[in-house]
Amino acid sequence: MAYVPAPDAERRVLEGRASYYSDSLAGNLTANGERYDPRAMTAAHRSLAFGTHVRVTRTDTQRSVVVRINDRGPFGEKRRIIDLSRAAATELGMLRAGVVDVEVEVLEPVAAH
Repeated sequence: MAYVPAPDAERRVLEGRASYYSDSLAGNLTANGERYDPRAMTAAHRSLAFGTHVRVTRTDTQRSVVVRINDRGPFGEKRRIIDLSRAAATELGMLRAGVVDVEVEVLEPVAAH
């Protein structure tokens, strides 16, 4: 499925830091009841609705991924605004760094014609 930025009235771009889930959490239930799969393109956010798709862009490299929100978090440091699955973190090239600066943009699906 393709996604585009939300309309201007609803457009939200959040700036902060991203981290990623430990592999030791694989199989644990997420806040929406799914099991965490490190291979899935998913993420945790404190308040975005479950099922929301967002584009996460690493600000120093401009690499980006689209992930679906299926969990709550991150908790702790307020500058961390999203926790990514291992697959998403790999795509962003952030495994070694662990935590990177990102922009998170809320997307909406585009219906196929």
